[in-house]
Amino acid sequence: MLLDAEESQLVLVDYQTRLLPAIHEGDRALANAVRLARIAQLLDVPLWCTEENPESLGPTVDALQPLVAGRVLTKMAFDGSSVLLPRLKPAPRQQGGNARSLPKHLQKAAPPPAPTRESLVLAGCEAHVCLLQTALGLLEEELEVWVVTDACSSRDERNRDAAFDRLAGAGAELVTTEMVAFEWLRDAGHPRFEEVLALVK
Repeated sequence: MLLDAEESQLVLVDYQTRLLPAIHEGDRALANAVRLARIAQLLDVPLWCTEENPESLGPTVDALQPLVAGRVLTKMAFDGSSVLLPRLKPAPRQQGGNARSLPKHLQKAAPPPAPTRESLVLAGCEAHVCLLQTALGLLEEELEVWVVTDACSSRDERNRDAAFDRLAGAGAELVTTEMVAFEWLRDAGHPRFEEVLALVK
């Protein structure tokens, strides 16, 4: 199973100013998160960003600010799925009508439901806390979760790696930034291929 850009959304979890300096290989994780955000913009993949307790951990880092403007959701719970779900998965339409409704032949046809994008590509910090709990929360909602391992980290490698083991066991797909980029493109003939390739290189 490959990722499809038209069915994907990107979620960046807690790349915050006071947290990132303590993260193992935080610069590498951030650089890949920036790549993912730029690729998502090029390919029209919706993007969301979370901030955990920003009064304590600070805002999203400057490198991501212009890429996530207007798409940042704040939270206090480690599991960000509750603030994300209303944006990621539209609520089902309520069935209208009652005994006094117009006859069916006089009713307007309901508009078709908006297409859903149920492949959620996640990256973030800390891998074993907010990223893990958010991913597990989204898996419980029967969404596809793809975790971009080279754009995630924790304060130490052991916690990061334990998170990846647990996520794989729970049904998340573990991928890398380049895997996401080339699966979203699918074809060297894609009109954005050269731009995405420049970001990957």
